[in-house]
Amino acid sequence: MKKLIILFTSLTCIIIGTAFKMHTDVYKVEVEKSVLEWYAEKVGGKHNGTIKLSQGEISNNHGNLNGNFEIDMTSIENKDLTNEGSKAKIEKHLKSADFFDTEKFPKATFVITSLTAYDTPTIKGATHKVTGMLTIKDKANEITFDAIVKPEGLKIYCEGTAIVDRSKFDIKYGSKTFFKDIGDKMIYDEFKLKFNIVAERK
Repeated sequence: MKKLIILFTSLTCIIIGTAFKMHTDVYKVEVEKSVLEWYAEKVGGKHNGTIKLSQGEISNNHGNLNGNFEIDMTSIENKDLTNEGSKAKIEKHLKSADFFDTEKFPKATFVITSLTAYDTPTIKGATHKVTGMLTIKDKANEITFDAIVKPEGLKIYCEGTAIVDRSKFDIKYGSKTFFKDIGDKMIYDEFKLKFNIVAERK
């Protein structure tokens, strides 16, 4: 009898555990509907543009959200220059070894390690604090930023702005971190990455 009770208890635990695992919902990022915009500044000027996600997913396990994303670095595009020659020149430079070296490192990744909901939204409307590992040029660094995370039906919408310090990823061109006497040729280390991501449950 005792053995039967132990067996029944073990089976019950397995069934319950399996049920909880099966309840995890996975939302695939809709790359064509998701937008990543970058904003960079230098002494006396600034530029902005877009970059595309190649894939990604967000998982929801009973309200515990996690996610991982892959960025196509070869898709870097400038949006503020109207002259085609100037536009092509800056895009080529950003993809070169001076910056992101996209031929050698065509992908960047971001993996969420912590996503904490605020008790009430911040002044800017953020609902969550996001922490994760960003990998660019095979160098991984932790970044933290606020985001608005909105589950709606079969979709999850995420939007916000992350600040990235390129010097931590060994991107040296025009950086005062590496060239102290660069003067008015300096390009600021920090750039903004504004995101608006749409993911749908599959």
